[in-house]
Amino acid sequence: MDLKIEIITDAEREETKIVIYTKEVNDEVNRILTRLSDDAPKVLVGFKDDMAKLLEPSDVIRIFAFSGKTFAATLDGEYWIKSRLYEIEERLKSSRFVRISNSEIINLQKVKSFDLNLVGTICVRLSNGAVSYVSRRYVADIKKVLGI
Repeated sequence: MDLKIEIITDAEREETKIVIYTKEVNDEVNRILTRLSDDAPKVLVGFKDDMAKLLEPSDVIRIFAFSGKTFAATLDGEYWIKSRLYEIEERLKSSRFVRISNSEIINLQKVKSFDLNLVGTICVRLSNGAVSYVSRRYVADIKKVLGI
């Protein structure tokens, strides 16, 4: 895709306006829209072995609550995050994360498969080998996200 950018300044314009001309809405256009909608960096700070590490959301497989604490699972291991699960969900809401239960949010880009054969729930297999289950309360939301 050949991307052309044109910036027009207008002293009388009160607000900034972005217009995208395209033949069709495809992955490239969706990536542009995602980048434009991100207002602030969405990095998370995770703690492990008395060290703080910046975690890119794209590296996070899942975020879950366990024993009153919040953790982010990556291929490098699990990191403790000081924020509450609902705060992280709000922060990442325009990203590719979706809540699957009261105690877990998953990165849709890190899902290997969804097993819909179970009655009343969905089994989620993640890229790190972990298996999670969508609670009954969130099944309709997940099906909507998946378009099924």
